[in-house]
Amino acid sequence: MKPILQSDPGAGYRAAQAQIDAAVARVLGSGNYVLGQEVTGFESEFAAWLGAPNVVSCANGTDALVLALRAAGIGKGDAVATVSHTAIATVAAIEMTGAAPILLDVDEATFTLDPAELGAVLAAPPPGLPPIRAVIPVHLYGQPAAMDAICAQAARHGVLVIEDCAQAHGAQVAGRPVGLWGAAGTFSFYPTKNLGAFGDGGAVATNDPDLAARIGALRQYGWDRERLAQLPGVNSRLDELQAAILRVKLATLTRDNARRAEIARAYDRALGAGAPARAADRTHVFHQYVIRRPDRDRVQAALRDAGIGSAIHYPAPAHLHPAYRGRVAVGPAGCRATERLVAEILSLPMHPHLSDEEVARVCRALEAL
Repeated sequence: MKPILQSDPGAGYRAAQAQIDAAVARVLGSGNYVLGQEVTGFESEFAAWLGAPNVVSCANGTDALVLALRAAGIGKGDAVATVSHTAIATVAAIEMTGAAPILLDVDEATFTLDPAELGAVLAAPPPGLPPIRAVIPVHLYGQPAAMDAICAQAARHGVLVIEDCAQAHGAQVAGRPVGLWGAAGTFSFYPTKNLGAFGDGGAVATNDPDLAARIGALRQYGWDRERLAQLPGVNSRLDELQAAILRVKLATLTRDNARRAEIARAYDRALGAGAPARAADRTHVFHQYVIRRPDRDRVQAALRDAGIGSAIHYPAPAHLHPAYRGRVAVGPAGCRATERLVAEILSLPMHPHLSDEEVARVCRALEAL
């Protein structure tokens, strides 16, 4: 029996091979390979899909965070609050600006930033920490963070909000898309994402045209129109090939997200009371479908024996990675909820090209656990 992969980026190519091959051929024949019409076309189309006034693309999702922070004036002498339960890129991006991260705990039901701890740490920051000038809520696994409460806490303390939407293309809170709640929202187009390229790619969405202009300059050496560096910038450009591929895949993103939700509902039925929690006012887009099981090793082995792949996103919280352990600040909760959940989480197969029969096989395996 054919194994079921936990993730399958190649399936996205096979599903739209003719259109993607044509897009690649179009770019190769154009002779224009950097910041050309494919990039501007994708930026415009993604902005329209998202409902954002401004989108600026860049080389990857990590750079998107760095560019957003730098354009907002965040850097050395500042602290930035985020969660410890995230891809390590979130924390790495903060340090790439020269700022100091402070890692907070998550709500155990949604795996996203606990607004109560954010409020506590903004009201009484740890001694020795630089002033906290920004917070990065992470919409993990496609589940939006509690943006209304987070933005209220940030506004109360004069702190900037920059959303990490790397796993949440199309997610919403109370009908409002993630990425449009704070000063900026950052996206990754890594191949496994809901909107994935065939390499790296990223973008920043913002309601602020001035911030967008600074990000656009920073991504290319800080140049103005005369190629004079007005800001100390970097080279972080989305290339034309990836932009052309993303334009093809963007056309089916709404449908693909709907298929992910359909698969999630099937898993919910199979798991019953063991299905993961979702907040009622938030639209989850299921980059991952993550369950918690105290017997995770047994469950993963049983799925493997049935030919079903799974993964752990993520096996260690950021504050326990060797590069950060004992060096970065943590919030007053000590990330204890995060440490509990990382020992139990398991990601089930989730991508929009799973067949009905594959989904049924996973469901039967879950029902037999």
